Amino acid sequence: MTTNKDTHKVRRTVINLLKYLLLFAGAFVALVPIVSCVITAFKSNEEYMNTNVMVLPKSWAYLENFKAAWTQARMGSAFLHSFMILICVLVGSVLISAMLAYVLNRFQFPGNGLIRSLFMVATLIPGIASQVTVYQIMTALGLVNSFHGYIILMLGTDVITIYIFLQFFENLPVTLDESAIIDGCSYFGAFFRILFPLLQPAIVTSAILKGVSTYNEYYMAGLYLQDKTRLNVVSTSLYVFTGPMGSQYNYICAGVLITIIPALIIFLACQDQIYSGMAAGAVKG
Repeated sequence: MTTNKDTHKVRRTVINLLKYLLLFAGAFVALVPIVSCVITAFKSNEEYMNTNVMVLPKSWAYLENFKAAWTQARMGSAFLHSFMILICVLVGSVLISAMLAYVLNRFQFPGNGLIRSLFMVATLIPGIASQVTVYQIMTALGLVNSFHGYIILMLGTDVITIYIFLQFFENLPVTLDESAIIDGCSYFGAFFRILFPLLQPAIVTSAILKGVSTYNEYYMAGLYLQDKTRLNVVSTSLYVFTGPMGSQYNYICAGVLITIIPALIIFLACQDQIYSGMAAGAVKG
């Protein structure tokens, strides 16, 4: 005759087993594409055509795919263009989001609540649904097929970033602003000298979110940077290996691994700041 203690033990064992199975399934789904990409990147054309994607390459020292990906896709200029775009977008997005949050939090004016509600409504509209209108506006302004137009488009402030800064401002006492203004600071002085330095965790969090989305952006880059030979970025540089006769996935996988390296280096070098910023953002939000 089983007791309640035995039943509870069996139930706990089953739950733990299900947890591990779910973790294993999640890890498998996440790792299989990466593993297959790494394996394919080291295969020659003949080996890629005649073997399965999960069959190990004959030699891990075969680096011709990486050389071809770097030269034929002109990845050097692609990295330079992506870096310039990323810096402009991060600086502009952080400043715009922080200043918008400052105005909405510190100043009470007619329409303040309406603006916040409209920001919330904007998050419910899929970005793809407005692309026809956005493309028409960009075309009318002559901003299609240019880096400055693409930067302006990507500077569109994320609503999530605004709310991150709003939550941080709500935890900063208004007395800081008042003391600075009494001492002779303007509103801009109080913002940039007093409040903005205190927003470092929010800045790190928003920079991570915006930086990752900008670096990985594929749809916008492909749509608005149509001249792939002149306006190439990291996400679209591997277009050169696609065509009507098929795609050269061994070169594409090698290029993908090259694009991962800078992000991996930045993550390893700044992981403490990234973790602290994300944790602080989660607590404040």
